[in-house]
This record gives sequence, structure tokens and C-alpha cells, in this order.
Amino acid sequence: MPIDNNFVYMPPQEPLAIIYEDDDLVVIEKPAGLLSVPGRLPEHHDSAYLRILEKYPHAKITHRLDMATSGILMFAKHRDAEVAVSKMFQARTVKKNYIALIQGKLEGEGCVEVPLITDWENRPRQMVHFELGKAAKTLYQALDYSQAEDISRVLLTPVTGRSHQLRVHMQYIGHPITGDKLYHPKPYQSPLKRMALHASYLAFKQPLTGANVEIKGHVPF
Repeated sequence: MPIDNNFVYMPPQEPLAIIYEDDDLVVIEKPAGLLSVPGRLPEHHDSAYLRILEKYPHAKITHRLDMATSGILMFAKHRDAEVAVSKMFQARTVKKNYIALIQGKLEGEGCVEVPLITDWENRPRQMVHFELGKAAKTLYQALDYSQAEDISRVLLTPVTGRSHQLRVHMQYIGHPITGDKLYHPKPYQSPLKRMALHASYLAFKQPLTGANVEIKGHVPF
């Protein structure tokens, strides 16, 4: 993800928490504020990937989370695993869930299906574009609502994996994620000092062993 050169990057320094590991894969809970992969500038190099490489020098990227998003992030330990996991993601056989706090009262469950494209004049922002955008689909389920804060807790399931998809889709239906500095009109009114989006669940069939893997993370809000 491109980073504003004026941004002061101060990633959290606590050790990464490994929540699943086998001979082929290692899964961590990435803290909010840490890049998944190194940025272009030297001061933006600290990232989940570089920290994983210190322990697993042949590790490969399998997917990414936005810097402001926390939660489950998986790496392949070697090239064969990387190829197998890539095919698994392309086939959409991986189930991913996120927990988010969004502005306003959202009830029931539903689907947001609007196409997305990079807003090139305002990178890294993405935007809805019905003519040129790529297909994007998100399922949502309301969990509870705090009237005092006017905030809903929701379960989000991305069917596709576009950049900033959950963030833009929630903004599109009038419920931006709290603390989101790109898409919420008043991000600093959030009760948290971060964006409230956490990758909380990952389930798949391990492509090299056939084992069923189900990973549930700890939601920090």
C-alpha cells in the first residue's frame, strides 16, 4: 500500500503472536499500525513480513492486510506452499471473516455488491465506479448496536478481495468504519485510537496435506 511520505511510521514493537503453524504455513495476528510488507522508503521497511523472515528466512507472502487493520495474516514457509495457497485464494475456497465497528445503526444481514477502482488522484483511496471498476462483493451481518455511541458491531465476509473493499463498501451504504482516516468523515471521534477492523477468522483445507484448518483470532475491541 502506498504511504504518504509525510506520514510518521511508528509501528508497534511487541513480538508477533503466532496463532497457527505447521510444516508449510505460519499464521500470526498482525497488530494495527504495522505494515504487512515493507514500504518503499527505508523508514517504512519494518513490517510483519520482515519480522517473519527473521525466523523463517524462506517465507513468502500469501495475502495482506491494510496497515490500519489488525488480525489474522498467513505466510507460506516455502515456495511450494506459496503456489498452493495462491491457487487456493484464487479459487475462493478460503473463508475469511472480519469484525468491524461501524458508524450508525445497521440491522439484519445483507450484501454490498458494487465495483471498485483506484482513485488515482487520491491514492491509496479506492472508489465505487460502475463503468470501470472491478467486481466486488461483501456480505454483512449486524451483531449489536450501542445507542450511546451510535456504533454497530458487524461481521463482514469478503467474497472478493479488492483493495480497501470492506472499508469502501461500508462507507457506500452509509456506515463507515470507525477510526478510518480514509473513508470516515470524522475518524478522530472514534472511541478507539485506531480503525476498528479486525481479521478474526480464517478457514481452509490445507492445500498440501488436505487437513481442515480453522483459525479464530482474538478481537481486541
